[in-house]
Amino acid sequence: MPEYSPQGSAVQGVSIDNNRREFNFGGSVAELAPTESPFFTYLQKVAKKPTDDAVFKMLEERHQWQRRTMKLKGAVSSAAYTNGTEKANMAKVDSDYDVYGRNVSTPVVPNFVLAGQIVALQDTTGTVRHFKVTQNPDLTADSSSAAELDLTPLFSATVAFADNADIEIIGSAFAEATGAPTAWKDEMYDNEGFCQIFKTAIPVFSGTALATKYRGKPDEFKRTWSKKLKEHKADIEKACLFGLGRSDEGSSGPERHTHGIVTHTEANGQVFNFTYANSDYDDFLDMAETYFSPESGNNPNKLVLASRKILTWFNKLGSGTFMANTAGTSQFRFDIQNIQGKFGHHVTKIETMYGNFHFVMEPFLRGPWEDYAVSIDLENVNWRPLVGNGHNREFMIKTNIQDNDSDSRQDQILTEGGLSIDLPETHAILKFA
Repeated sequence: MPEYSPQGSAVQGVSIDNNRREFNFGGSVAELAPTESPFFTYLQKVAKKPTDDAVFKMLEERHQWQRRTMKLKGAVSSAAYTNGTEKANMAKVDSDYDVYGRNVSTPVVPNFVLAGQIVALQDTTGTVRHFKVTQNPDLTADSSSAAELDLTPLFSATVAFADNADIEIIGSAFAEATGAPTAWKDEMYDNEGFCQIFKTAIPVFSGTALATKYRGKPDEFKRTWSKKLKEHKADIEKACLFGLGRSDEGSSGPERHTHGIVTHTEANGQVFNFTYANSDYDDFLDMAETYFSPESGNNPNKLVLASRKILTWFNKLGSGTFMANTAGTSQFRFDIQNIQGKFGHHVTKIETMYGNFHFVMEPFLRGPWEDYAVSIDLENVNWRPLVGNGHNREFMIKTNIQDNDSDSRQDQILTEGGLSIDLPETHAILKFA
């Protein structure tokens, strides 16, 4: 980007010192010291999506074709089943997935089970048994949030089924010349994000100060200006990491706060715990097995922003480090590489059979977050600057905002934008202790 000069370095033929002029630097700021704000750099380069509303909606879509699982609500004692003979109301079921496809802590009735479907259920001896759903269930939940299923066994035996046994829909079967089955669909989950207004002002410089040559760096205004641009970018980086999304309605107008990926993921995403003393590649493989589960809609590559403390632990060779812990147990499956990232970052890459983690140092993961790493699915996060009606509110530089009669100079940097976080289950917090 061109060097800023208060004397008026020409930018496309227009002096940057033009009186009371607004300029937009946009994504160029991401190229300014990318290692100092890695998250914002990645957002600018691969996950930028402008919005024309300061409060933007996030419609989260989770396809449920791979999530149609249920659990048996209450054990079914040993009973005789005859092939093709209906056992009316023989099972109460609930599901860990709601109508939006979200994994919920309180089970709900399954809206996806229909007449004609075939379900598989393991009995107490470990044998998988098959049933056909005889008719559409009544999805009105009973006091235990369960629904009753009318099932016809496709086997003959006397068996029992345990409470919370998994029930999997394995397709459907219909007789010839029959009509269309009842249809079902999943819903899109409505969420909100907010554009936060960031402001960074250059201190007021008198006309005398502007004309004075100082020791060290002679142009104090220019020196201050370069620092303030980095300060502004760092404020955005930290808000996108640690912000608590909300909109406060005040007498002077709403004040909006963006979601932060660390705060939002710790509350709504997945959290995995590790120890510095004992964790090794096997622990990461166990995490990957859960984290990259296909029913969560994960992508196979994750950007992991990690503290310096965690990256040091990864790359050390001494006792109690990742390298040392792994060498004795997983040396035949161990795959860790240090590579040069595309945007100037040093990347520690850990490959597993389920997916890959790309660790990048995040300097602002310190203090209360020094034992944190946040794993981010870049396809499900976006930086949303406010752009509409010919106005771009991202990195606006307002020059000469001082009073008209003032023998001084003051500038301001303003950005209005926020973080959009979709499918929080595709992001994760890695906590070390």
